[in-house]
Amino acid sequence: MKLAYRLAYFSGGFIIGIALLFFILSGKKTSCAYGPEARTLKNIRLKERAFSESTLQILREHKLDTSAVSMLLEDGDVLFSESNTDLDSCRLYVIEGEILEKNLKITVENCEKLVTVLDAAVIQN
Repeated sequence: MKLAYRLAYFSGGFIIGIALLFFILSGKKTSCAYGPEARTLKNIRLKERAFSESTLQILREHKLDTSAVSMLLEDGDVLFSESNTDLDSCRLYVIEGEILEKNLKITVENCEKLVTVLDAAVIQN
């Protein structure tokens, strides 16, 4: 069989396979969280959240609410250099990002079933 025929058969099968995947996976909430940052943020988003009183006070002072933290967990950056991931029970992560034209930086304690936002800071540009 000539190389051109092999490529045509391969391309036809590949296109049919991709089309089937689009039809099967369309409408489902599938995600591709392969990187360590994406996996960490997804893990934190899926758990129940609690907020320390100091965090709520800082958010109120800067006219933000807890939805700002939710938005940060979608688009924020995990600062692994400032995080403590070597703990056995609950790991500490520092996450920062820009929310409503303000740079927000939070520290979260990621336990098995509960995520606690321990500290928040709004960093001036």
